[in-house]
Amino acid sequence: MITQLEFILYVSNQEKSREFYQILLQQKPSLDVLGITEFTINEFVKIGLMPNDGISKIITLKLPHPTSGNGIPRCELYLQVENIETVFEETKKAGAIEISPIALRDWGDYVGYIADFDGHVIALASKSIRNFDI
Repeated sequence: MITQLEFILYVSNQEKSREFYQILLQQKPSLDVLGITEFTINEFVKIGLMPNDGISKIITLKLPHPTSGNGIPRCELYLQVENIETVFEETKKAGAIEISPIALRDWGDYVGYIADFDGHVIALASKSIRNFDI
């Protein structure tokens, strides 16, 4: 049985990514040391940020260096948020690249897509919307 889940994103700049994810997740890290920054989403889920060069020491005997994949979409963080409009705009101001504006999607959620500095795709989702004219 899985007791906790942590998604670890490989990043080119831990400090810059930490600042960005503080804005995105609207919280300070629960752990922030050289080599890993973690944000506790709830008692079961964490999101971690690990420098590319740190993880490369473990994986590059069998896999390519993570920097060879920067900017290539390989996964998506799908985050249900209460204030989608605010978070979407604040993350763009913090340097996120807008991929697709907030819109009602086929599955019934309002979702806007952004990418962080390393090209990780982030979907900001809500069941309802207040300020946008969709």
